[in-house]
Amino acid sequence: MSICCLGGPGRAPSITLFSYTPRKAGNPPREKTPGRRGLREPRESAGWGAGSPLWPPPPPPAPPPRPALGHRPQPRPPARSHPRLWGLADGSETGRRAGHAQWRARRWSRKPVRGRRRQAGRGARRARGTRCSCGPVAAHPGRDRSRAQRCTRDPPAAAPAPWIPRGEGAGGGWRRRGAEEPRRPHPPRPPRPGSVPEPSGMEPWKQCAQWLIHCKVLPANHRVTWDSAQVFDLAQTLRDGVLLCQLLNNLRAHSINLKEINLRPQMSQFLCLKNIRTFLTACCETFGMRKSELFEAFDLFDVRDFGKVIETLSRLSRTPIALATGIRPFPTEESINDEDIYKGLPDLIDETLVEDEEDLYDCVYGEDEGGEVYEDLMKAEEAHQPKCPENDIRTCCLAEIKQTEEKYTETLESIEKYFMAPLKRFLTAAEFDSVFINIPELVKLHRNLMQEIHDSIVNKNDQNLYQVFINYKERLVIYGQYCSGVESAISSLDYISKTKEDVKLKLEECSKRANNGKFTLRDLLVVPMQRVLKYHLLLQELVKHTTDPTEKANLKLALDAMKDLAQYVNEVKRDNETLREIKQFQLSIENLNQPVLLFGRPQGDGEIRITTLDKHTKQERHIFLFDLAVIVCKRKGDNYEMKEIIDLQQYKIANNPTTDKENKKWSYGFYLIHTQGQNGLEFYCKTKDLKKKWLEQFEMALSNIRPDYADSNFHDFKMHTFTRVTSCKVCQMLLRGTFYQGYLCFKCGARAHKECLGRVDNCGRVNSGEQGTLKLPEKRTNGLRRTPKQVDPGLPKMQVIRNYSGTPPPALHEGPPLHLQAGDTVELLRGDAHSLFWQGRNLASGEVGFFPSDAVKPCPCVPKPVDYSCQPWYAGAMERLQAETELINRVNSTYLVRHRTKESGEYAISIKYNNEAKHIKILTRDGFFHIAENRKFKSLMELVEYYKHHSLKEGFRTLDTTLQFPYKEPEHSAGQRGNRPGNSSPSLFCGFSFVTPPGYSFVPPSSTPFWSVLSPKVLGIAIARYDFCARDMRELSLLKGDVVKIYTKMSANGWWRGEVNGRVGWFPSTYVEEDE
Repeated sequence: MSICCLGGPGRAPSITLFSYTPRKAGNPPREKTPGRRGLREPRESAGWGAGSPLWPPPPPPAPPPRPALGHRPQPRPPARSHPRLWGLADGSETGRRAGHAQWRARRWSRKPVRGRRRQAGRGARRARGTRCSCGPVAAHPGRDRSRAQRCTRDPPAAAPAPWIPRGEGAGGGWRRRGAEEPRRPHPPRPPRPGSVPEPSGMEPWKQCAQWLIHCKVLPANHRVTWDSAQVFDLAQTLRDGVLLCQLLNNLRAHSINLKEINLRPQMSQFLCLKNIRTFLTACCETFGMRKSELFEAFDLFDVRDFGKVIETLSRLSRTPIALATGIRPFPTEESINDEDIYKGLPDLIDETLVEDEEDLYDCVYGEDEGGEVYEDLMKAEEAHQPKCPENDIRTCCLAEIKQTEEKYTETLESIEKYFMAPLKRFLTAAEFDSVFINIPELVKLHRNLMQEIHDSIVNKNDQNLYQVFINYKERLVIYGQYCSGVESAISSLDYISKTKEDVKLKLEECSKRANNGKFTLRDLLVVPMQRVLKYHLLLQELVKHTTDPTEKANLKLALDAMKDLAQYVNEVKRDNETLREIKQFQLSIENLNQPVLLFGRPQGDGEIRITTLDKHTKQERHIFLFDLAVIVCKRKGDNYEMKEIIDLQQYKIANNPTTDKENKKWSYGFYLIHTQGQNGLEFYCKTKDLKKKWLEQFEMALSNIRPDYADSNFHDFKMHTFTRVTSCKVCQMLLRGTFYQGYLCFKCGARAHKECLGRVDNCGRVNSGEQGTLKLPEKRTNGLRRTPKQVDPGLPKMQVIRNYSGTPPPALHEGPPLHLQAGDTVELLRGDAHSLFWQGRNLASGEVGFFPSDAVKPCPCVPKPVDYSCQPWYAGAMERLQAETELINRVNSTYLVRHRTKESGEYAISIKYNNEAKHIKILTRDGFFHIAENRKFKSLMELVEYYKHHSLKEGFRTLDTTLQFPYKEPEHSAGQRGNRPGNSSPSLFCGFSFVTPPGYSFVPPSSTPFWSVLSPKVLGIAIARYDFCARDMRELSLLKGDVVKIYTKMSANGWWRGEVNGRVGWFPSTYVEEDE
């Protein structure tokens, strides 16, 4: 006989005597399944499961009678005050007593939650985890209120009943007689096609992800739904605050004005925090949440407390506004404990830079504002138009061009007739101009354009249609002014409508007269911006269906003109977004007395630690990097206090590779060195990846200040803001945007794109000093200009392009003529850009004289031959097979540089990697050496030194190694070097050419999650028609003829995303021609 205490959750224990057979050796006792929350069915084991000798146990006698409650009756708490007590212990009085004990403990105890649970006593513990009689849902009094599920049925009767054993399906235990037999959970129903599966046994973050999908913030196939998804994926997705702001707009329209946030913050700390704070403010003001229910901005951006973020979103899902959408809140059931998984997120976020998130927002918001209104207007009378023959698509294209132009002109005229004229009496002159901008000019322009298009198509068989569009390109640039002001026009209109009731009523009356109230003035104001972006699409379709070669070539000229116009308008729109960012910077930085606009475009911002080179104290600072300057600030709450402005035109950048060996946070440094020898600065970054990112952003800024070829052909180009619409002198295309659109030569006034600087002709007005002699170009050292003290070796050399024998002769006062033969080299001694004759020395004959200035051209730069024989890596002339023989028995990362015998003046790197010899051709172009287009060097020595410290994967994705061991070094010496990397060479001075960010490459660092290496879907292939030079780290540089893989076409601003030679970024769609 043995004594055994039998009972269960929510049931009073009973003590009974009974006999039993001891379990067999090796049979483990019954155990509960893991998990803190919810009722868990015990796993069946050999000794205690169904079918064992001990199952089912003999029924015990009836439980002892309930003890009296005392002479004072115990009141039952009201049901409304204790919703969790509904359904406890299957309605038994014992369960209610236990629940009430817990309620009293919670009501009066000041101890933490766990202490309260202990204080509630054994009855509360018995009540924990009991099942509601209405079904298998578990109720958890005493647990987190936000995670417990409330029973929605009426409380069951409280009549006590004797205890009886549960059936086998219940997994053992006891229940009262008459109580409903607990049911096994129903098997999940198969999901409907296209539906998102309901969460089942998920951690709260997974339930949060499902809720976001139901709210149409995330796509149903987002990576957070993958089987391998981690909480890091959701944290990284929400970090910039964009999706959170869109979430509020999905729950209630116009909760947040998306124009007030940055939709592509590129992990800029300032912009991300502003987005997050905008979300938190709207949660309080619009959704009625308390500040105590919200997380702090840095809890999300730095992932300091991501559990609090999930809790806030859970409370948001239960607000009346969110519930009114019919979307089920979360958590919908008791969840697995997930507190521990949030602890490592801050370190993981620091170690992992995810740059390739551009596709994420394409499913969230649309930038194509006004597109539906435009399409509706253009198709309004489609039923009345004659149908085109199916076999003549070209005729349909011409008809569409003519008809849409007529309909658009009619729309502009209706704005002028039905809105502008009536409202003139109700608005001040300033309000009138701010709302209607330059619509009267657009009306006049399109009346003429419509007439010429009609005349060309109807009367001239469209023979001169291409010329019409080419002629109107310069006139259509007034759309730049309209597109710059349309957003402020709509804002002004909204404000006037709210503050002036008479204007609001008049607007409604005008809408009814104009189009029976179908479109408001607000709708119509965005139509012109849509129309100007349609011309190149209409012409593109016409070109596709034109077969005559001459007509097709002419129409392509018109297509190029309209593409250029569209790109100009798109850049104006994009610059307006940038100007909004700059305005936010200006308002958030205290003590800043200079306009930030003068510093150029923003390149990035974030936290960093700074020290001067003569002091070693690191100061925590927040820096804002622009093209021309760095604003150093100290964080002051939500704002910043300006401490210093660094003029980047006076500095050069240098890496400090020795700091990378410490492998500690805030130990990865680089230098800013003053070019005049003044005190420099050292910047320390939190991680190695952040250091790499900052170096690239600084290099991009410096390359914008001092671009390649800025002083070629005697020019002096500098970045400049053009107040008027301007075209490039080289390609004749428009300079894009509204500020710092291109480069201006301060000598001759030539204007050019950054990518066109190397192709500008000789400077047309050369400042030649007192005697009118030609000013010598400044030389560069490490990307910085310096004027040579000794001018003799630097006399410009000119190449003779035609023979000159003295006819026509120079002026009598100038001197004798200099006889030249085509191919001769002339050393220029004196010249004026406006003179017909220059003075020089023929290097072939040594004679000095005068010659026509148009008989010569600048000599191409030819690098001087350099002797590399003393270098331990140089192998001289060597074939590929011989190089493999040299490397076959060496350690990995051993390398040599050889002269390719088959190609004169060409070099190659041979390196052992993964036990195989790999060969890399070193390309030379315009006097530069490179193995990848995004990084060029002025000498072979610079190239080798650079790749001693940087991986070759910058140019070759599968070759992740540096140049470590020169093949001439003995094996043991190489091993010593391998143990002490970086000791064999001084600090590396980085070049200033454009660098493609490694985050855009599909070869991530080892700490990057596996999903970032997945290749995106290729939508198409395009060929670059023009050169394009990136201005910031998001953009992709192109060279004419590049083959571009297209990944994204979703941007309404005319930018596509693609890949060229392993580099991924955004580029203007009008600069490429898609391969059909």
